[in-house]
Amino acid sequence: MQVRKEYKGSCLCGAVSFSVGGFSERAANCHCSMCRKFHGAAFGTLVGVDGLIWLSGKGLLKEFTASNGSIRTFCMECGSGIGFRVKGAAFEEIELAIALFDDEIPVVIDAQIFTKYKANWCELQSELSDFPEARV
Repeated sequence: MQVRKEYKGSCLCGAVSFSVGGFSERAANCHCSMCRKFHGAAFGTLVGVDGLIWLSGKGLLKEFTASNGSIRTFCMECGSGIGFRVKGAAFEEIELAIALFDDEIPVVIDAQIFTKYKANWCELQSELSDFPEARV
């Protein structure tokens, strides 16, 4: 994990806010249909974090469990997509949507995953590793 004192982020309405101390060294653009729908975009970009502290609005977090068991977390107030967990993962293992960060963050996107399911109108980034399914 890359470490710095604190990186802050929040949802669209600001009701949910948080800080983290560091980030996973791996982050990918996910092209699966669930990420596309959850983020309302061509792909979702989430990153594992270290030292997550909920500063406000933890009680406003709502979870949706998909048919494959993955869990999506969002703000009940504004609907912002907050994060994602794999089936069976503890709440503390949430990967956060990088677009929520208010500060510049030291995260480099190193791959694109589930590209087999990408939207036909989206072009893949040739400089990134490409995985048709999950990263190996």
